[in-house]
Order: sequence, then C-alpha cells, then structure tokens
Amino acid sequence: MNTSGAVWKNIDEYHAQFSKEIQAVLQQLRQSIKQAAPKTTETISYGMPAFKQTKVLVYYAVHKNHIGFYPTSHPIEVFKKELNRYKTSKGAIQFPIDRALPFPLIKRIVKFRATEDVNATIRKK
Repeated sequence: MNTSGAVWKNIDEYHAQFSKEIQAVLQQLRQSIKQAAPKTTETISYGMPAFKQTKVLVYYAVHKNHIGFYPTSHPIEVFKKELNRYKTSKGAIQFPIDRALPFPLIKRIVKFRATEDVNATIRKK
C-alpha cells in the first residue's frame, strides 16, 4: 500500500511509483521470476507484487535501502550458503538497493518454490 492508502491494481502501477532506475531493476526481477516459473500469474497481495501458481510463490517490495524478496522460509534454509552475504530472516531476503541483484540465484529460488507448489498440489490429490 502506498502512503496515500491507495492499493495498486497491478504490478505496473506498483513499479510506476519508483525512479526509472528502480523501475528497470524491478522489471528485470519480474522477468527473472516469469522465466523461472512461466506458469505464474501476477497479482498484488499484501500491497506487494506477487507471483502465484496454485498459491503465491514469491513476493517483493522496495524499501529505503533494499528490495525485500519473500520466498517463504524453506528456500531460505535450502539456499542458506548462497544467501550468506545478504540479510535474511525467517521468510525474507534483503537485497541492497545499491548492488546488482543476483538474478541466477533468484531464478533458482523461484524454480524451487514452483516445484514445492506442484509437489504440494500432487500430495493433496
């Protein structure tokens, strides 16, 4: 949600509020997610861009000094060694806004989440 309290209708509206430089990074992030999980649907959830298959795989949001990437907790455990240079918490990764995003790693995390989602759906049947 933005400071005026309005809710964005789509990811393009979310991106539009930022500088051209940040918009370019966000567009690369968006494309990386779509390449890693092409069957996802884009949405806004909890005021953030989100990508879902049967459920949301990942979210992201721009903060003052970082881009928050929210893949849930399990991928953060699985990719712990590769994420050691970034600040993480149970379900979040902070990518400093002044450094290049690790797109190959992001794609691996998204593919992992997509596989988790498919496997969870199969188990439910």
